[in-house]
Amino acid sequence: MRRPLLLGLALVLTLGACGTRLNPVNWFGGSEPATATMTPVALPAPSEDGRPLMAQVISLDIDAMQGGAIVRAVGLPPTQGYWAAELVGRPVQDGVKTFEFRALPPMAQAAVSTQQSREVTVGAFITAHELQGIRQITVVAAGNALTSRR
Repeated sequence: MRRPLLLGLALVLTLGACGTRLNPVNWFGGSEPATATMTPVALPAPSEDGRPLMAQVISLDIDAMQGGAIVRAVGLPPTQGYWAAELVGRPVQDGVKTFEFRALPPMAQAAVSTQQSREVTVGAFITAHELQGIRQITVVAAGNALTSRR
């Protein structure tokens, strides 16, 4: 009984330490600015969603979770008060999953204040089944886009 347990533990530790695709920690690297050579960054066609794109996406993180991954993005609107923010997913094309960072602007005029006070954080869950066909995740804002690849 102890021998299979020790062999299983050794296998888990070995896979966890290696840099293969089998290690969930290595699924996606850090984010980088999307360029025309990596991914088309052209703004998507207008959707039925009435919320405008976030002005700028300033960070993108993908955290491996049991059963999939969480895509977390931080956006920077021009003023405080943006609400109902969401990462709106588009269909996977050529192994690239694209999310549009959308949010509603404030209903009244709002202060600009500091960058930290304006930041908006959103997330989306991608199942392990969906991740099988994805090699790159891109979050698009009005002014830029960030990409993370496997």
